[in-house]
Amino acid sequence: MQNGDMVKKLTVYLDEKDKFHHRPVYEVLLDILHRNGIAGASVFRGVSGYGADLVLHSSKMLDLSTNLPLKIEAVDSEAKIDSVLPEICEVVEKGLVEVSNTLVIRCDANRQAGH
Repeated sequence: MQNGDMVKKLTVYLDEKDKFHHRPVYEVLLDILHRNGIAGASVFRGVSGYGADLVLHSSKMLDLSTNLPLKIEAVDSEAKIDSVLPEICEVVEKGLVEVSNTLVIRCDANRQAGH
């Protein structure tokens, strides 16, 4: 990826307690993204939110504080994002998976140079 490139951003919304084969879904997704050489991915923990089930998860509610909303974002070329989507969708049994176009404004120069 270089400055000015149009790329794809993969975003996955899920709950912290979501599991896939007894492992946290976010860990499984990061493994998939890393194994497939996706340029970058991050997991963000929300302080509050709700999904399609309309159940509010909040860090203010002690009994739900260990099931906060998570967002995973990954950015790479359309081809690379498309290549991981089937496996991502297999792992995300509930939640939201979205892909959007995005413009690279600044990309780490060391990464571009292969360092």
